[in-house]
Amino acid sequence: MLNTKRLQMRKGLLSFVVLLSVSKGEMYSSDLLIDLKKANLIVVEGTLYPLLTRLKNEGLLEHSWRESKYGPPRKYYKITKLGIQVLSDLQKTWKELQKSINNVTIK
Repeated sequence: MLNTKRLQMRKGLLSFVVLLSVSKGEMYSSDLLIDLKKANLIVVEGTLYPLLTRLKNEGLLEHSWRESKYGPPRKYYKITKLGIQVLSDLQKTWKELQKSINNVTIK
């Protein structure tokens, strides 16, 4: 049961974390997976690709194709102006949640 709760919590934060990561600059999906793994957020391709598509369809990310030296063209993701606004709101919400949780747990 605890693992299920952890999984649900991590899944709920994944959009926020992906927007944070992509906000640093254009990213290829494999580089995004590496970035998430470095942050101890192990995500598989089967989770990431539908999420990237959803964020693109919501207008928070856009993509462009680039030729690759290593094979077929690659899709690079970039945060949009709307994505930056949403990310800013999510960061404020995250800080408020952290403060609320700290008020409950630290006494």
